[in-house]
Parts: sequence; structure tokens; C-alpha cells
Amino acid sequence: MPDLRTILQKNLKGARKIALLAVGSDLRSDDAAGLLVAQKLSEARRTRLRAQASRFRVFVGETAPENQTGAVRRFAPTHLVVIDSADAGKPAGTVFSIEPEEAGGISFSTHQLPLRLMIEYLRETITCAVGIIGIQPKSLTFGGPVSREVERAVGRVAADLEAAIAQALGGKSPRKIKPGKKKAARKAPARKGRGTSRSRR
Repeated sequence: MPDLRTILQKNLKGARKIALLAVGSDLRSDDAAGLLVAQKLSEARRTRLRAQASRFRVFVGETAPENQTGAVRRFAPTHLVVIDSADAGKPAGTVFSIEPEEAGGISFSTHQLPLRLMIEYLRETITCAVGIIGIQPKSLTFGGPVSREVERAVGRVAADLEAAIAQALGGKSPRKIKPGKKKAARKAPARKGRGTSRSRR
């Protein structure tokens, strides 16, 4: 099976405007996965994806993503990516792509409206391509911390999304910069003139 970055690059090919809709709750441990990815992409939008900022938006739906449908429609993306914690019976921290038609068979985090119905509404009203990224939770304990497995998954998903968005919207994929490695400064050319080669007495 192709990795997530390959899937995203394929699904976002030809995109003119991309929206990310994050779903979840920061009160239920690993249910915060989608919100954590949104935080990282919001930061990338202000920095590394600044050139694409006018064509890329992050929407935080929390447990009521349907409340963001109006804002998403006004932005009018050609492509929408939904990110959420999803229980598919896989090992904790597993990241997987879900087709909208398959959303009814996956147990998502607590939503006031079934995710499948919201996606169908958006597809009909703004005619955009929709993809769903699920992150398998380890625990959904109320008030509990995010597990290490899901924390690592959040970092991978954010990096893959950032690279795919940069490529789709006409930018270069972000390069990793090694800490402490700086670009060597150019030396100023020696000035030519009288007295430059005079020796000391």
C-alpha cells in the first residue's frame, strides 16, 4: 500500500485551493489527534507555506465540524482534507486514508453529526474532492494525555500534508535543515590601494 505522502500528492494533484478540516476533542486523550495536526499546519501556513497561504486554509471543527461548513463553503476549496481520530481496529498510531464512501464503516471520534453526512453535504454544495485521514487512537480517556504513538503519528501526518500541499500549490517541499549548520559567510574582497603591502617597522 502506498505511504500517506504518496496518496496525498496523488489526491491533491491539480488542486487550486486546499482546505484542511480538523475534527476531535482535546479533552479525550488521543481524540485530539486531528486538532494537533491542525496546530502544526497553521504554524506552517504562517511560515514555510506562507507563499501558499491565500490558497490554503485550516478549519478547526472540534466535535461539531458541521459548524465550519459555512466558512469552508465561502473559501470554496477545490480539495478538502478531513483529519480525525478513527478507530479501525489497527495498532495505535496507525495512519490511514479513508474514502468518503467508506466513512460509515469507521468509528470516528464524538461528533454531533455523522461525518459521512457532513462530507456529502459539502461535496454537493461546493463540488470539491474530499479525502479523509484517520489516526488510530490508543485511548480516548476523558482528561487523559495523548499517547506517544499518536504524538508520533501527528508529526508524520503534519509533515506529509505540508509537503503535499507545497507541491500541489506550486511550491517546493520543505527541506530539513540540520541544527547548527549555517551558510558560510562570503569574505569581503581585499581593498586595493596605496600602502596595503607596507611592512611594519
